[in-house]
Amino acid sequence: MATDETIGRINELYKKQKAEGLTEEEKEEQKKLRSKYINSIKENLRSQLENIEVVSPEEYEKRTKEHEHNCNCHEHNN
Repeated sequence: MATDETIGRINELYKKQKAEGLTEEEKEEQKKLRSKYINSIKENLRSQLENIEVVSPEEYEKRTKEHEHNCNCHEHNN
């Protein structure tokens, strides 16, 4: 997961790159941090996609009517 510290460092290196340029070590650090950030975004998206459930309009209607009280329990005995 990309932390605020990681994102802050990415931004810091970007600003320095624009202002005065980066050393080879800083360029390598920037590359690694950006890769870490992108991988974190990919993992997050993958996790979200794995939790999506596609249902028919009928099933959606049934579920929303059963849960009008917003309990999020998804199990009701009728």
